[in-house]
Amino acid sequence: MRNPSKKSSSYFKSVKTRKKISQTIITFLLLLGSVIILFPVWWMFATSLKSMTEIMQYPPTFIPKEWHFENYLDTWKAAPFTGYLLNTLFITVCVVFGNVVANSFIAYGFAKIRFKGRNFLFAAVLATMMIPGFVTMIPHYVMYSKLGWLNTYLPLIVPSFFGSAFFIFLLRQFFLTIPNELIEAAKIDGANHFYIWLKIMVPLAKPAIATVAIFSFNGAWNDFLGPILYITDESFYTLQIGLQVFKGQLETQWNYLMAGSLLVLLPVVILFFIFQRYFIEGMNLTAGSKG
Repeated sequence: MRNPSKKSSSYFKSVKTRKKISQTIITFLLLLGSVIILFPVWWMFATSLKSMTEIMQYPPTFIPKEWHFENYLDTWKAAPFTGYLLNTLFITVCVVFGNVVANSFIAYGFAKIRFKGRNFLFAAVLATMMIPGFVTMIPHYVMYSKLGWLNTYLPLIVPSFFGSAFFIFLLRQFFLTIPNELIEAAKIDGANHFYIWLKIMVPLAKPAIATVAIFSFNGAWNDFLGPILYITDESFYTLQIGLQVFKGQLETQWNYLMAGSLLVLLPVVILFFIFQRYFIEGMNLTAGSKG
Protein backbone atom coordinates (compact mmCIF):
# COMPACT_ATOMS: atom_id res chain seq x y z
CA MET A 1 0.00 0.00 0.00
CA ARG A 2 1.35 3.42 -1.02
CA ASN A 3 2.23 6.02 1.59
CA PRO A 4 -0.19 9.02 1.25
CA SER A 5 2.48 11.44 2.49
CA LYS A 6 4.88 10.43 -0.30
CA LYS A 7 2.11 10.76 -2.85
CA SER A 8 1.18 14.29 -1.67
CA SER A 9 4.85 15.38 -1.54
CA SER A 10 5.45 14.21 -5.10
CA TYR A 11 2.30 16.04 -6.19
CA PHE A 12 3.46 19.28 -4.63
CA LYS A 13 6.89 18.87 -6.21
CA SER A 14 5.34 18.45 -9.64
CA VAL A 15 3.17 21.53 -9.05
CA LYS A 16 6.23 23.57 -8.05
CA THR A 17 8.14 22.29 -11.09
CA ARG A 18 5.34 23.26 -13.46
CA LYS A 19 5.08 26.65 -11.78
CA LYS A 20 8.82 27.27 -12.19
CA ILE A 21 8.67 26.22 -15.84
CA SER A 22 5.71 28.49 -16.53
CA GLN A 23 7.43 31.40 -14.77
CA THR A 24 10.60 30.78 -16.79
CA ILE A 25 8.65 30.75 -20.04
CA ILE A 26 6.77 33.94 -19.11
CA THR A 27 10.04 35.66 -18.13
CA PHE A 28 11.64 34.62 -21.41
CA LEU A 29 8.68 35.90 -23.44
CA LEU A 30 8.70 39.21 -21.55
CA LEU A 31 12.43 39.62 -22.13
CA LEU A 32 12.00 38.78 -25.81
CA GLY A 33 9.17 41.28 -26.14
CA SER A 34 11.23 43.94 -24.37
CA VAL A 35 14.14 43.38 -26.75
CA ILE A 36 11.86 43.63 -29.77
CA ILE A 37 10.28 46.86 -28.47
CA LEU A 38 13.58 48.47 -27.41
CA PHE A 39 15.53 47.50 -30.53
CA PRO A 40 14.28 50.51 -32.59
CA VAL A 41 15.34 52.81 -29.73
CA TRP A 42 18.80 51.25 -29.70
CA TRP A 43 19.00 51.56 -33.49
CA MET A 44 18.15 55.27 -33.21
CA PHE A 45 20.79 55.74 -30.51
CA ALA A 46 23.45 53.84 -32.46
CA THR A 47 22.65 55.72 -35.67
CA SER A 48 22.84 59.06 -33.88
CA LEU A 49 26.46 58.32 -32.92
CA LYS A 50 27.65 57.20 -36.37
CA SER A 51 29.12 59.13 -39.25
CA MET A 52 27.19 59.27 -42.51
CA THR A 53 29.83 57.04 -44.10
CA GLU A 54 29.23 54.30 -41.55
CA ILE A 55 25.46 54.69 -41.79
CA MET A 56 25.52 54.08 -45.54
CA GLN A 57 27.82 51.09 -45.50
CA TYR A 58 26.51 47.55 -46.00
CA PRO A 59 26.10 45.34 -44.02
CA PRO A 60 24.96 47.74 -41.31
CA THR A 61 26.70 47.86 -37.93
CA PHE A 62 24.64 47.52 -34.77
CA ILE A 63 27.35 49.14 -32.63
CA PRO A 64 29.13 52.27 -33.92
CA LYS A 65 32.79 51.78 -34.81
CA GLU A 66 33.47 55.38 -33.82
CA TRP A 67 31.29 57.16 -31.26
CA HIS A 68 30.49 60.68 -32.48
CA PHE A 69 28.89 62.30 -29.42
CA GLU A 70 29.42 65.68 -31.05
CA ASN A 71 26.47 64.81 -33.32
CA TYR A 72 24.10 65.90 -30.55
CA LEU A 73 25.73 69.31 -30.20
CA ASP A 74 25.89 69.73 -33.98
CA THR A 75 22.21 68.78 -34.19
CA TRP A 76 21.21 71.48 -31.72
CA LYS A 77 23.31 74.08 -33.56
CA ALA A 78 22.03 73.14 -37.03
CA ALA A 79 18.77 75.05 -36.48
CA PRO A 80 17.30 77.35 -33.80
CA PHE A 81 16.21 74.40 -31.67
CA THR A 82 16.22 76.47 -28.48
CA GLY A 83 13.42 78.57 -29.94
CA TYR A 84 11.63 75.45 -31.16
CA LEU A 85 11.90 74.00 -27.65
CA LEU A 86 10.41 77.09 -26.02
CA ASN A 87 7.57 77.13 -28.57
CA THR A 88 6.82 73.46 -27.95
CA LEU A 89 6.93 73.92 -24.17
CA PHE A 90 4.51 76.86 -24.35
CA ILE A 91 2.01 74.91 -26.45
CA THR A 92 2.35 71.76 -24.35
CA VAL A 93 1.88 73.52 -21.00
CA CYS A 94 -1.20 75.35 -22.26
CA VAL A 95 -2.71 72.17 -23.72
CA VAL A 96 -2.07 70.15 -20.55
CA PHE A 97 -3.58 72.90 -18.39
CA GLY A 98 -6.62 73.20 -20.65
CA ASN A 99 -7.25 69.47 -20.80
CA VAL A 100 -6.89 68.97 -17.05
CA VAL A 101 -9.15 71.88 -16.08
CA ALA A 102 -11.85 71.55 -18.74
CA ASN A 103 -12.17 67.78 -18.81
CA SER A 104 -12.16 67.35 -15.03
CA PHE A 105 -14.86 70.02 -14.62
CA ILE A 106 -17.03 68.55 -17.39
CA ALA A 107 -16.54 65.03 -16.04
CA TYR A 108 -17.58 66.19 -12.56
CA GLY A 109 -20.82 67.51 -14.01
CA PHE A 110 -21.60 64.23 -15.77
CA ALA A 111 -20.66 62.15 -12.73
CA LYS A 112 -22.08 64.02 -9.76
CA ILE A 113 -24.67 66.56 -10.95
CA ARG A 114 -28.11 65.24 -11.82
CA PHE A 115 -29.86 67.14 -14.60
CA LYS A 116 -32.35 66.35 -17.34
CA GLY A 117 -30.80 64.76 -20.42
CA ARG A 118 -27.50 63.99 -18.71
CA ASN A 119 -27.19 60.47 -20.10
CA PHE A 120 -28.16 61.61 -23.59
CA LEU A 121 -25.55 64.38 -23.58
CA PHE A 122 -22.91 62.00 -22.29
CA ALA A 123 -23.75 59.50 -25.04
CA ALA A 124 -23.50 62.31 -27.60
CA VAL A 125 -20.07 63.25 -26.25
CA LEU A 126 -18.89 59.64 -26.51
CA ALA A 127 -20.27 59.43 -30.05
CA THR A 128 -17.80 62.10 -31.15
CA MET A 129 -15.01 59.58 -30.54
CA MET A 130 -16.19 57.71 -33.64
CA ILE A 131 -15.59 60.72 -35.90
CA PRO A 132 -12.09 60.52 -37.46
CA GLY A 133 -9.95 63.59 -37.03
CA PHE A 134 -9.28 63.79 -40.78
CA VAL A 135 -13.01 64.34 -41.38
CA THR A 136 -13.04 67.54 -39.33
CA MET A 137 -9.63 68.78 -40.49
CA ILE A 138 -10.87 70.90 -43.41
CA PRO A 139 -13.86 72.43 -41.52
CA HIS A 140 -11.52 73.31 -38.65
CA TYR A 141 -9.03 74.90 -41.03
CA VAL A 142 -11.75 76.97 -42.70
CA MET A 143 -13.14 78.05 -39.33
CA TYR A 144 -9.74 79.08 -37.96
CA SER A 145 -8.98 80.89 -41.21
CA LYS A 146 -12.16 82.96 -40.93
CA LEU A 147 -11.31 83.73 -37.29
CA GLY A 148 -7.85 84.93 -38.33
CA TRP A 149 -6.09 82.33 -36.18
CA LEU A 150 -3.78 80.94 -38.86
CA ASN A 151 -0.06 81.25 -38.14
CA THR A 152 -0.82 81.48 -34.41
CA TYR A 153 -0.90 78.95 -31.57
CA LEU A 154 -4.63 79.43 -30.96
CA PRO A 155 -5.77 76.48 -33.16
CA LEU A 156 -3.42 74.23 -31.18
CA ILE A 157 -4.33 75.48 -27.70
CA VAL A 158 -7.95 76.66 -27.64
CA PRO A 159 -9.58 73.25 -28.48
CA SER A 160 -8.07 71.75 -25.31
CA PHE A 161 -10.28 74.08 -23.22
CA PHE A 162 -13.46 72.62 -24.73
CA GLY A 163 -13.04 69.03 -23.59
CA SER A 164 -12.09 65.69 -25.07
CA ALA A 165 -14.50 62.74 -25.17
CA PHE A 166 -11.89 60.20 -24.08
CA PHE A 167 -10.61 62.32 -21.17
CA ILE A 168 -14.17 63.14 -20.06
CA PHE A 169 -15.04 59.45 -20.07
CA LEU A 170 -11.89 58.49 -18.15
CA LEU A 171 -12.38 61.14 -15.46
CA ARG A 172 -16.13 60.56 -15.18
CA GLN A 173 -15.62 56.86 -14.52
CA PHE A 174 -13.06 57.72 -11.86
CA PHE A 175 -15.33 60.33 -10.25
CA LEU A 176 -18.16 57.79 -10.04
CA THR A 177 -16.05 55.72 -7.63
CA ILE A 178 -15.85 58.64 -5.16
CA PRO A 179 -18.60 58.34 -2.50
CA ASN A 180 -21.50 60.78 -2.86
CA GLU A 181 -21.55 61.22 0.92
CA LEU A 182 -18.51 63.50 0.64
CA ILE A 183 -20.36 65.80 -1.74
CA GLU A 184 -23.51 65.80 0.38
CA ALA A 185 -21.49 66.70 3.48
CA ALA A 186 -19.81 69.55 1.59
CA LYS A 187 -23.22 70.85 0.42
CA ILE A 188 -24.49 70.83 4.00
CA ASP A 189 -21.51 73.00 4.93
CA GLY A 190 -22.53 75.46 2.20
CA ALA A 191 -20.05 74.50 -0.53
CA ASN A 192 -21.01 75.11 -4.16
CA HIS A 193 -20.18 72.85 -7.08
CA PHE A 194 -17.06 74.79 -8.04
CA TYR A 195 -15.67 74.46 -4.51
CA ILE A 196 -16.53 70.74 -4.39
CA TRP A 197 -14.83 70.13 -7.72
CA LEU A 198 -11.70 72.09 -6.81
CA LYS A 199 -11.26 71.09 -3.17
CA ILE A 200 -12.69 67.56 -3.03
CA MET A 201 -12.89 65.91 -6.44
CA VAL A 202 -9.59 67.12 -7.93
CA PRO A 203 -7.42 66.07 -4.93
CA LEU A 204 -9.07 62.64 -4.78
CA ALA A 205 -8.68 62.17 -8.55
CA LYS A 206 -4.96 62.93 -8.73
CA PRO A 207 -4.10 59.57 -10.39
CA ALA A 208 -6.72 60.04 -13.13
CA ILE A 209 -5.75 63.69 -13.62
CA ALA A 210 -2.08 62.67 -13.85
CA THR A 211 -3.07 60.16 -16.54
CA VAL A 212 -4.86 62.90 -18.49
CA ALA A 213 -1.84 65.17 -18.09
CA ILE A 214 0.54 62.48 -19.38
CA PHE A 215 -1.64 61.74 -22.41
CA SER A 216 -2.04 65.46 -23.10
CA PHE A 217 1.69 66.11 -22.78
CA ASN A 218 2.52 63.25 -25.11
CA GLY A 219 -0.04 64.35 -27.69
CA ALA A 220 0.94 68.03 -27.69
CA TRP A 221 4.70 67.39 -27.51
CA ASN A 222 4.66 64.96 -30.45
CA ASP A 223 2.06 66.79 -32.53
CA PHE A 224 3.31 67.26 -36.08
CA LEU A 225 0.17 67.61 -38.17
CA GLY A 226 -1.32 70.52 -36.22
CA PRO A 227 1.72 72.84 -36.30
CA ILE A 228 2.56 72.10 -39.92
CA LEU A 229 -1.07 72.75 -40.89
CA TYR A 230 -1.59 76.05 -39.08
CA ILE A 231 1.90 77.54 -38.69
CA THR A 232 3.93 79.01 -41.55
CA ASP A 233 6.27 81.41 -39.72
CA GLU A 234 9.56 79.67 -38.92
CA SER A 235 9.88 81.56 -35.62
CA PHE A 236 6.73 79.74 -34.44
CA TYR A 237 7.96 76.26 -35.41
CA THR A 238 7.89 73.40 -32.89
CA LEU A 239 10.46 70.66 -32.38
CA GLN A 240 8.58 68.20 -34.57
CA ILE A 241 8.69 70.58 -37.53
CA GLY A 242 12.28 71.57 -36.75
CA LEU A 243 13.43 67.98 -37.18
CA GLN A 244 12.48 68.19 -40.84
CA VAL A 245 15.50 70.46 -41.45
CA PHE A 246 17.62 67.31 -41.67
CA LYS A 247 15.49 65.82 -44.46
CA GLY A 248 16.54 67.20 -47.83
CA GLN A 249 15.32 66.48 -51.35
CA LEU A 250 18.49 64.55 -52.24
CA GLU A 251 19.90 63.40 -48.93
CA THR A 252 18.78 62.90 -45.34
CA GLN A 253 21.25 63.45 -42.50
CA TRP A 254 20.24 60.36 -40.59
CA ASN A 255 22.72 60.78 -37.73
CA TYR A 256 21.47 64.30 -36.95
CA LEU A 257 17.84 63.30 -37.47
CA MET A 258 18.16 60.36 -35.04
CA ALA A 259 20.02 62.51 -32.51
CA GLY A 260 17.31 65.16 -32.66
CA SER A 261 14.57 62.54 -32.42
CA LEU A 262 16.12 61.07 -29.27
CA LEU A 263 16.42 64.51 -27.70
CA VAL A 264 12.74 65.14 -28.44
CA LEU A 265 11.78 61.70 -27.11
CA LEU A 266 13.71 62.07 -23.85
CA PRO A 267 11.27 64.40 -21.98
CA VAL A 268 8.34 62.07 -22.70
CA VAL A 269 10.23 59.07 -21.30
CA ILE A 270 11.37 60.98 -18.21
CA LEU A 271 7.84 62.25 -17.55
CA PHE A 272 6.40 58.75 -17.81
CA PHE A 273 8.92 57.24 -15.39
CA ILE A 274 8.32 60.02 -12.87
CA PHE A 275 4.53 59.69 -12.94
CA GLN A 276 4.13 56.02 -13.88
CA ARG A 277 2.68 55.19 -10.45
CA TYR A 278 -0.07 57.77 -10.91
CA PHE A 279 -0.59 56.60 -14.49
CA ILE A 280 -1.22 53.01 -13.37
CA GLU A 281 -3.53 54.15 -10.57
CA GLY A 282 -5.36 56.44 -12.96
CA MET A 283 -6.25 53.54 -15.23
CA ASN A 284 -7.64 51.68 -12.17
CA LEU A 285 -11.23 52.88 -11.97
CA THR A 286 -11.59 51.63 -8.36
CA ALA A 287 -8.78 53.79 -7.01
CA GLY A 288 -11.06 56.71 -6.26
CA SER A 289 -12.98 54.80 -3.60
CA LYS A 290 -9.69 53.93 -1.92
CA GLY A 291 -8.75 57.60 -1.71
